[in-house]
Amino acid sequence: MDHFLDDNNVIERLVEEWQKYRQIIIAVDFDNTIFDYYQRGYTYNDVIHLLRECKDVGAYLMIYTSCEEEKFQEMITYMNENNIPFDSINQVPDYITFKGKKLYYNILLDDRAGLSSAYYCLRQALNRIKGI
Repeated sequence: MDHFLDDNNVIERLVEEWQKYRQIIIAVDFDNTIFDYYQRGYTYNDVIHLLRECKDVGAYLMIYTSCEEEKFQEMITYMNENNIPFDSINQVPDYITFKGKKLYYNILLDDRAGLSSAYYCLRQALNRIKGI
């Protein structure tokens, strides 16, 4: 099996990077990951709660969206009203010196990119960081 197809290896890598740098960068999609884009009555409470916990232990939260900048203020309002922490939208922290077309992150939470697996791995890594 390929190394990073094993969730234990993914979790271990996250923990190692979190411990080494005292922070990880979590990229978070907006629509249908923390916001009910199609207004179907879906909730995203588990993801939002995990983001709050990660922020409490120093994670950098980057909203990673394909939305146009004109929608950013609407997104910011929603996140502020719902107490969803974030540090930037489509922008890596200043300490990331390598800048390319792909934004750098340690893990991506996205409904179209294996949200369930990423959530599980991040939850397990966070539990280890917190000593749970």
